[in-house]
Amino acid sequence: MVLINGVEQDSLAASDRGVQFGDGCFTTVRISRGVPEFLEQHLQRLQNTCRALLIPFSEWPTLSQEMRALAQTQQDGVLKVIITRGKGGRGYSPSACYSPTRILSLSPAPAHYPRWQQQGITLALSPVRLGRNPMLAGLKHLNRLEQVLIRAQLEQTQADEALVLDSEGWVTECCAANLFWRAGNTVFTPRLEHAGVNGIMRQHCLSVLAQSRFHVVEVSAREDAVRQADEVLICNALMPVVPVNQFAEARYLSRELFEFLAPLCEQSKKS
Repeated sequence: MVLINGVEQDSLAASDRGVQFGDGCFTTVRISRGVPEFLEQHLQRLQNTCRALLIPFSEWPTLSQEMRALAQTQQDGVLKVIITRGKGGRGYSPSACYSPTRILSLSPAPAHYPRWQQQGITLALSPVRLGRNPMLAGLKHLNRLEQVLIRAQLEQTQADEALVLDSEGWVTECCAANLFWRAGNTVFTPRLEHAGVNGIMRQHCLSVLAQSRFHVVEVSAREDAVRQADEVLICNALMPVVPVNQFAEARYLSRELFEFLAPLCEQSKKS
């Protein structure tokens, strides 16, 4: 099912700036037992991104109600929410755009994530690097061509996910997930001031780790730091956390961090 501005339909105006320029943002919500998990955090993400992109969206109570109602129609699955600047002219100027477009869609839950959680995954170093842009770093905007290319390259390998560097060679994230690694009692995750997406599950993991026996550090690191780690895992709002078995020649046998985080991430904050 797809709702566009509250109406069940699957057609979008060709003049919508989401089509013309990727001018908008999105978030992807896990539905569990008919409830959208981390709902308030997803709404806050959309609000923050609209503010950063100067998109004048104001129908937050309506959007929240639609998200809850649509989630109730599906026991388990995925709810994707897109906000675009709305219809506009041929040029770049947003000055005539007063009515943002909201798009909500449902899809089945990814069938492979439970298997990944049980068996672990393999990472491959992506040849595609992320451009550095502090104005857009951390935001989940609609311009995802880098991720499309990363996924296309990944599908030429036997790996499950990609370790992605930015244009200066710093470890940033995976294709569709954030990254954590552990060395002893210290847990590291990449800093995202210049590139990458600050995911909902990444934020939750950081909050949980801040209250734990682990010492957590957001860091600028090269790929060797990941190779030398005792343990590596990835996360996103749908997984929610998955252990990594191998990256290049490095193999990771420990699941200490994963076993700590997994139950705390499954006990998601529902609203």
